[in-house]
Amino acid sequence: MKVMDELMNPGSALEGAEEKRMSLAPQGGADRPYPGALIVVEGIDGSGKSTQLYLLKRWLEIGGYRLHFTEWNSSELVKSATKRGKQSRLLTPVTFSLLHAADFADRCERQILPLLQGGYLVLADRYIYTAFARDGARGCAAHWLRNLYRFAPIPDLTFYFRAPLEVAVNRIMSGRPKLKYYEAGMDLGLSFDRSESFRIFQGMIMEQYNRMTETENFVVMDGTAPVNKLQKSMRQIAGERVDLTRFQPKARPRQ
Repeated sequence: MKVMDELMNPGSALEGAEEKRMSLAPQGGADRPYPGALIVVEGIDGSGKSTQLYLLKRWLEIGGYRLHFTEWNSSELVKSATKRGKQSRLLTPVTFSLLHAADFADRCERQILPLLQGGYLVLADRYIYTAFARDGARGCAAHWLRNLYRFAPIPDLTFYFRAPLEVAVNRIMSGRPKLKYYEAGMDLGLSFDRSESFRIFQGMIMEQYNRMTETENFVVMDGTAPVNKLQKSMRQIAGERVDLTRFQPKARPRQ
């Protein structure tokens, strides 16, 4: 329960080292305390990240690689509380942030860390950088957020899919009949029009991501490139940055 204990008592454990931890860029796979590897995709809604990670996942699954897939805000332990908070529209930026942190802590302790320690390749559709971007756009302090998520394993590889704001927003709007209240950033009072609020909110999130490209070891991908070209590039980069052979199925000895 170490992860959950740290979440409930963020305190000021990073005093004196706060500036150092403002960047979470990986320091090298050789220093990892586990044999697994973590590949993450990030980006605003409609940037193409989820499609590309799904294609990478299917390619690896067909090859028989040992892997696990996890996505943002998917813990069964926290889902009901988050749903009730959204329905009542009583979530403040801080309580919303803490709910997502609790969700992540549960998945980290039950799924991500055990599988990394067990030698699996973990693929994450959104990671802690989603919290840094979204909660930062809602006004939460950057140092507070990094302190809150300080227990999180640092990714071996983070793809940041970047697409022009209007392109990304149009992709979402064309395929979604109605935007949800918090999804559209209506809690921030940006606009009375839900679509316009969503566009403004996504722009604020994009600004947060773009700042992180200067401090984190993001691999920036062009979210407007053809799907097959993006996937080819993603596989190549993953093979160069992570030793994927460690997760291939072991050859059976000949009889």
